[in-house]
Amino acid sequence: MSWPMIPPAPDTPACGPPVPVDDGWVVTRHAEVVAVLTDPRYVVPVAPGGPPGTLAWLRGTVSRFSAPDRHPGRRAFGVAALRDLDPDELRAAAARLTGETLDRLAGAGQADRVEVMGRLARRVPLEVLAARLGLADPAAAVPAVTAVAAAYHPGAEPAVVARADRAVAALLAMSPPAPAEAAANRIGLLVQAADATAGLIGAAVRYGLAAPVALDTADLLAEVLRLDPPVRATRRVATDAVRLGGRDIGPEAVLLLRFDAANRDPAVHADPDRFRPGRHVAALTFGAGPRGCPGERHALALAAGVVEVLR
Repeated sequence: MSWPMIPPAPDTPACGPPVPVDDGWVVTRHAEVVAVLTDPRYVVPVAPGGPPGTLAWLRGTVSRFSAPDRHPGRRAFGVAALRDLDPDELRAAAARLTGETLDRLAGAGQADRVEVMGRLARRVPLEVLAARLGLADPAAAVPAVTAVAAAYHPGAEPAVVARADRAVAALLAMSPPAPAEAAANRIGLLVQAADATAGLIGAAVRYGLAAPVALDTADLLAEVLRLDPPVRATRRVATDAVRLGGRDIGPEAVLLLRFDAANRDPAVHADPDRFRPGRHVAALTFGAGPRGCPGERHALALAAGVVEVLR
């Protein structure tokens, strides 16, 4: 079949050498994004922490925002929590809960119009994952995780942060007993899955429901991740003077790594704006290197369970 063209979002920069901006650089080419992600001279901006049981405490304790010396140990808590979760079982559970939700809507006479994001994408993956991670009330965990995700990155309004503080406390109360770092990184897995998995499901619905039935859902999701990544960028800070893509990067410079641009790099992806499942180069949406997302297989499994039922 002839696959459609999907243009980049209006704010997606073109691929090219690193571009200077006010406080650093924007990096858009695939090879240079990978180079930054895998080079220890570039580090994540570290969250300062805060009182126990608050959003600031959570951000200061999860591996995602940890300094290089703290990151491996904290990441190990997340990896351990995911180790016993079978992606195939997650996929089946997400499909089952999606089907049950659609059946309930059909029984209420609402099956002809399903609000996919609210009813399914933002609920099903979190509820399934919360149950498998041992939270006492997986359904109640969903709005709490959503509240935390809304304030997870800097710049949230005080009222949003206050809601997130209450939600962190509620999630801790639901969580199985564990040392503070283990509990925080268990909650961090849920928060990182919230918007990203929902965004992937939403994009798959936009672009993929008309795809041939024979197309494997995994191939569909991989191409959706490339063309419409739910996580469009991440930041690193240079700890030394380095040279990247022909540019001299000074110490303390902030680098904005644009996954959305790098995923369309013509040096890596032929005909990069065409929706063409089955490519052999993975998108960068889950990162790379020692800080690559440890839950990639689990997130894709949860999304696939929802999308397969909808297809």
